[in-house]
Amino acid sequence: MSIFTPTNQIRLTNVAVVRARRGGKRFEIACYRNKVMGWRSGAEKDLDEVLQTHTVFVNVSKGQVAKKEDLVQAFGTDDQTEICKMILSKGELQVSDKERHTQLEQMFRDIATIVADKCVNPETKRPYTVILIERAMKDIHYSVKPHKSTKQQALEVIRQLKETMQIERAHMRLRFILPAKEGKKLKEKLKPLIKVIESEDFHEQLEIVCLIDPGCFREIDELIRSGTKGKGTLEVLSLKDVEEGDEKLE
Repeated sequence: MSIFTPTNQIRLTNVAVVRARRGGKRFEIACYRNKVMGWRSGAEKDLDEVLQTHTVFVNVSKGQVAKKEDLVQAFGTDDQTEICKMILSKGELQVSDKERHTQLEQMFRDIATIVADKCVNPETKRPYTVILIERAMKDIHYSVKPHKSTKQQALEVIRQLKETMQIERAHMRLRFILPAKEGKKLKEKLKPLIKVIESEDFHEQLEIVCLIDPGCFREIDELIRSGTKGKGTLEVLSLKDVEEGDEKLE
């Protein structure tokens, strides 16, 4: 689709329209295809890669630009870039049924890929294949939410799959070295956040190698930093504790 805007003669091609209604009026922005979802998920940070023009329209296909007074009344500002951001985050992406179906299919696959990458069978420590996770998602009738990021949805899928299959996030392997003075006291605070202590060595310093749930990493890091006043060290030995080979569902 090619569009000419009579006001400034910018030729807009490959247009994806995002529409919002405010105060009974319709406002539209012209974006590049495949970039809107990237902006919403946080994968795309450059606004110029998403917007074809920092202009707010009442009708993109006819090139009709929104009036300044209408923008102020609807959005409380006439800053076109800020308004574009508002419409981009909350507006409705205008796509055909076929495009929407393709988009949802891709998001479904992306979610399954994230889950497969982050999770293992807790009994065997082996990862699941993407195809197997996709099948499990279909079995629980998971429906993709187009306005939520794939990462957020992957965490939700993991929670739901735990009810029907053996699955949990792969553990991280950490090593931390704590000064002797603070070591013992800090170890007691860290214990509830540790899944498995693999080795423990206490001479002049306390050195522990352990497995943790990735969701606890930030809290452990903060505890060690504040508890040792920056003298303790935390090292990630492996992001995922997994066995070789893929897990199969019988």
